[in-house]
Amino acid sequence: MKYDLTFLVKEEKTATVVSEILKTSKGKILKENVWGEKTLSYPIKNQPRAYFFNYSFEMDKSALADFKKKLNFEEKILRFLLLGQEE
Repeated sequence: MKYDLTFLVKEEKTATVVSEILKTSKGKILKENVWGEKTLSYPIKNQPRAYFFNYSFEMDKSALADFKKKLNFEEKILRFLLLGQEE
């Protein structure tokens, strides 16, 4: 199934951590968009600015719960939004 993942990180190089988590969860990145650094409306985890990224990827539905758990435990990710794409 195809999914969209939008996430915010403190440092630009942290996006590689998310890519590695995705690959270890047997996901395949289809498209990667870097939206750049932006000032947040309010601080998240005491950070006034964050780097925004968006990945479109494929992954088995059975591996999705484990993937979400790994994202939740990764301290370098400020926020993330994971949405399924309609086929």
